[in-house]
Amino acid sequence: MHLPRRKFLQLAAGAAAVPVLPRLATAETYPSRSVRLLVGFAAGGAPDILARLLGQCLSERLGQQFVIENRPGGGGSIATEAVINAPADGYTLLLVTLANVVNALLYDNLNHNFIHDIAPVAGISRDANVMVVNPSFPTKTAPEFIAYAKAHPGQLSMASAGSGSSPHMAGELFKFMTGIDMVHVPYRGSPPALTDLLSGQVHVYFGPMSATIESIKAAKLRALAVTTAARAKALPDVPSLGDFVPGYEFSAFYGIGAPRNTPVEIVDKLNREINAGLAEGKLKARLADLGSSPLAVSPADFRKLIVDETEKWGKVIRTASIRAE
Repeated sequence: MHLPRRKFLQLAAGAAAVPVLPRLATAETYPSRSVRLLVGFAAGGAPDILARLLGQCLSERLGQQFVIENRPGGGGSIATEAVINAPADGYTLLLVTLANVVNALLYDNLNHNFIHDIAPVAGISRDANVMVVNPSFPTKTAPEFIAYAKAHPGQLSMASAGSGSSPHMAGELFKFMTGIDMVHVPYRGSPPALTDLLSGQVHVYFGPMSATIESIKAAKLRALAVTTAARAKALPDVPSLGDFVPGYEFSAFYGIGAPRNTPVEIVDKLNREINAGLAEGKLKARLADLGSSPLAVSPADFRKLIVDETEKWGKVIRTASIRAE
């Protein structure tokens, strides 16, 4: 059948527009039901705390529930793979942590390529960690701890929230830069690590400030130093570890990821809403109370952060011969 040129052009234009309409409709109506936000660590830890704060903010802003699901295990890999294998429709999201970067460097048998398989959506915060001990531990300052550890090589235990977690990497960097020999004891998140630290089962923990600050203020834990280059506003009396270990600096990051091929319109909408929430007084003030600094960036900038952190920690892991345990 021969079509007049004008009719052919009209049909062609209509056909070209068809793929665009569902994407626009999806972006306009998203979310039309509850959204799952998976966290790869136990409830009560820093990732869980931040995920719940953000989930509440997004629920209020977007009118649908953002449900937090804790899937601990594998240093966050179990939750990561669950998101990677979920439909790319914006209804299953991942709480991204430093562990996602480090796992890709520590493990050769992962079933995913994090940078390739996860679409960066938005940042949440950059956080200081705190070097904490039980109040009964016989040192009151970081220099005293270093001297004590060197006098007792291999006899002290260092808790972490799992191999590749921010407490693990902060502690390994400390060990490497001081030449201290301590036994790494990985847990399935901050809460069980803190429980054993409080009971004296382990000796030191480089815990996220958001998970340790309440225990520090209640004098249940003794803070020896913060891991950032400068003192933290939330703990102004606690010195920086770099004051005693020249060149030491560590901060963790948290953000949101989605399955690869999630529509860019949904990614952009989530990014706008998250950044707007981070700028609001309510969430901003709560993050400040926890010692967290808002990380409002574009999806492209969040991807660059992940790439940069991968390069940085790749060098540290190779130089310090850090291994998964």
